[in-house]
Amino acid sequence: MKRAYRYRFIPTPQQESLLARTFGCVRFVYNSILAWRTDAFSNQGLKVGYTKANAMLSSMKKEPELDWLSDVSCVPLQQSLRHQQTAFKNFFEGRASHPTFKKKTHRQSAEFTRSAFKYRDGQLFMAKSKEPLRIRWSRELPGDPSTITISKDCSGRYFVSCLCEFEPKPMPVVAKTVGIDLGLKDLFITSDGFKSSNPQHLKRYEQRLALLQRRLSKKKKGSANRAKAKLKVAKLHAKIADCRMDATHKASRTLINENQVVCLENLTVKNMVKNPKLAKHIADANWGELGRQLQYKALWAGRTVVKIDRWYPSSKRCSCCGHTLDHLSLSVRSWRCPECSIEHDRDINAAQNIKAAGLAVLACGA
Repeated sequence: MKRAYRYRFIPTPQQESLLARTFGCVRFVYNSILAWRTDAFSNQGLKVGYTKANAMLSSMKKEPELDWLSDVSCVPLQQSLRHQQTAFKNFFEGRASHPTFKKKTHRQSAEFTRSAFKYRDGQLFMAKSKEPLRIRWSRELPGDPSTITISKDCSGRYFVSCLCEFEPKPMPVVAKTVGIDLGLKDLFITSDGFKSSNPQHLKRYEQRLALLQRRLSKKKKGSANRAKAKLKVAKLHAKIADCRMDATHKASRTLINENQVVCLENLTVKNMVKNPKLAKHIADANWGELGRQLQYKALWAGRTVVKIDRWYPSSKRCSCCGHTLDHLSLSVRSWRCPECSIEHDRDINAAQNIKAAGLAVLACGA
């Protein structure tokens, strides 16, 4: 299997200048070819592939006014066209929206293949640079990377992602299965009755974020003070995102380590965040990322993740007798079954039903 290992590094002034030029060239090439392909399709009905796009890039480099494209490595420019080709493929097959133009104020990235970097003696060198990247090696690489992606986020931090081959080691089999119900007050509730509190990182820093955003809105556009205020907002957003991702990783790792089978609902978070009252809280809970992490971590550890139908009435169905209520409002947190007269905690009952339905799906092989 292939796995990406992400590290933070601090570039030297020369490397920072080189990366700024590389990011700019990648962005310029991507946007220019995207505009050319879009015009060719809308005006002439022609679908331009990677081969023609790469030929167009070669002709662009020969133009005298664009000779600065040769100041950086050609590999990130070609890789950006490959990514654009993948984006168009996903668009035409209905998996994604139409590719959009890259912006200077958003996250910047450049991908380097083997011919554009060197990894030797625990040091990483990128093309056009004689000094190694000053990387904070938080863990060792399992082997030589086949591809590296250097990125810069909106808060000014630099990261390098190394794609390596690695051999996953299955964890010992445990005789424990669990069903989890995702929530807002508690991040997840297990069928055993455990309730994991929701850290609500956005709510914790909300007042500070609102203050910084008010200060930003009062700065003159294009001024140096506005750039400083914008950087402060970006750094706080990055801190919130890092805290949220850290909590999600710890929750998913705990569930995978302690259970052989994890059952959960196949929620469409993309549609759920359209609710104007709950969108902020659902996004802060990070449900979609939690489900994604459970799947790939289960694959590496030899565990099983079962997703049941999102329309399964897990909250309205009695986990003891199977009676299903006609209606159950979101404000009702506990209810008594009219058939067996058992008092149910809404979330624990839903988790128990999800576990039963997931094990049934696993047994039937559906």
